[in-house]
Amino acid sequence: MGAVFARGLLRLGHPLYPVTRSTDMQELAAALPDPELVLVAVAEKDLQPTLERIPQSWKARLALLQNELLPQDWSALAEPTVISVWFEKKRGMDSKVIIPSPAFGPKAQLLADALAAIAIPARVLADANELLFELVVKNIYILTSNIAGLRTGGTVGELWEQHRDFARQVAEEVIVIQEALTGDRLDRERLIAAMVRAFQADPAHQCMGRSAPARLARALEHGEHYGLELPTLHALQHETP
Repeated sequence: MGAVFARGLLRLGHPLYPVTRSTDMQELAAALPDPELVLVAVAEKDLQPTLERIPQSWKARLALLQNELLPQDWSALAEPTVISVWFEKKRGMDSKVIIPSPAFGPKAQLLADALAAIAIPARVLADANELLFELVVKNIYILTSNIAGLRTGGTVGELWEQHRDFARQVAEEVIVIQEALTGDRLDRERLIAAMVRAFQADPAHQCMGRSAPARLARALEHGEHYGLELPTLHALQHETP
């Protein structure tokens, strides 16, 4: 995913400085104390350890793009830029867009411009409330399709057309988790309608990725932590090897 943004930023004429797992970030920050943007393009499970290692001089310039992202994940940061990525990039294939990717924060326009430069649509949000809604929509889309797919397999189009009641049960339990994580009451019907629009935008999208079992386990951990009733997710846990 980082390579996609890198290509767009290069098209805009920005110089890039790659940071890999072996890079001494403190040493690089001493040479580059005031970057335009620091894009954190690591997996969900690696986000918090990475944020702990980010040099202080970079922390006001961060942009985050992870899935399963919520405001609590950046509570220690002043005001990061956040984008909810709605395109796929797999080895050996070009980027595949589902819907435009919403972004919010100080460098949201820069990210939108970088994606536009490589023909990937994005949109800049008006405020943090819109961002929260969009992040929760993405979480519901990913968790519902992945977790429900453990039973149904198939595509998101098939999930909604052939297993709609089951998909809604999973989605509603995912929303219960999102409410616990955010501390907010959420508009369930609006969220499910937004999820369905994303299903309809790419009905051939496969439900179950390789991360599906881990997503189910993580959802149940949240449920246990907050004391939530999640009967459908627990039933799926017992079905999953």
